[in-house]
Amino acid sequence: MSPRRQLLPTIGAALLVAASAVGAATLMQNNERLLRELQRVHALSDAQLEAIRAIFSRSAVIGQGNPAIARHPQSDEQCRASLAQRAIVYGDPDFERICGGRFMAPLYDPRSQRPEQAKACIDQFEFPDIPCEYPVVWVKAREAAQICAAMGKRLCDAHEWEGACAGRLEPPDYRFDLARGVAPNTAVERMRSAHNRVREADKRWSYGPTYVAGICATGSQKTPGCVGGGWNACGSNTYPTGSFPDCRSPLGVYDLHGNAAEHMNLPLAGSQMASLGSSELGYTEMKGSWFIFDSYRAHEDWCRWRAPYWHGSRVMDAHSHANYHLGFRCCRTLDGQ
Repeated sequence: MSPRRQLLPTIGAALLVAASAVGAATLMQNNERLLRELQRVHALSDAQLEAIRAIFSRSAVIGQGNPAIARHPQSDEQCRASLAQRAIVYGDPDFERICGGRFMAPLYDPRSQRPEQAKACIDQFEFPDIPCEYPVVWVKAREAAQICAAMGKRLCDAHEWEGACAGRLEPPDYRFDLARGVAPNTAVERMRSAHNRVREADKRWSYGPTYVAGICATGSQKTPGCVGGGWNACGSNTYPTGSFPDCRSPLGVYDLHGNAAEHMNLPLAGSQMASLGSSELGYTEMKGSWFIFDSYRAHEDWCRWRAPYWHGSRVMDAHSHANYHLGFRCCRTLDGQ
């Protein structure tokens, strides 16, 4: 082998290391700006901000993606300009009064309840729950739960996300009886199969009864060479949250399809339900996405569909899964409800 050919892999590796270092430095700067905006928009105390900053600082990858390779199809400025052109202003004073914070929506059943009767609320947008910000990704389920707690919220149970998407919150329908005495992966598969068989009869998307291309953030592209994932291989090529205002559920929740997938809590027993105050939580469930569905249908994505045991772990496992298109949103239990 010639000296030149021997040198090429070395040069390539050096360039990759340099790009990674630049990306890491820029990520820290981007995160600091984001944290300050998070405090401003959501009126966080300094203590809350420091708690979230500490969670970010313990990770080398949490943020809005690797800035060295991300190629967002729309900028935050373009998002704001597009919304202004359509005279769209996010934020509902009634929702804010009910939920006790900005950009949250009450979870209830419109067939028999009023918004004021909701017992919980859900973020209207993917975290950081700020319109025209890119979703935070590369976050483990454990970290997502910790960030939600620092915000005065919690991770949502799977049925809450599904209700927000379908337009009505229904009672929990977890088949805990199918989970008893078996391994977690078997329990999840048994429960999801039973659930999906029943729910497929009334499947719908947040915006209507059939899948429609182009209505949600499903038109992005993978980074060339991105196969299984990896910080230096896969850019988080997401859209700003809220940039598709028609991608909206009847309860006023956005981006439930496309853009980032979202960590949720899938309880395998009643004692693991976040909505009932559990702190131990259940197993990871990934909702929403996929960000390239308009060109490649990777899996089902109707509102109440539950996924297989993908990268499964307990939510609070220190090694729970994180990747370039996986984020989260939070819920809040309402006091006195």
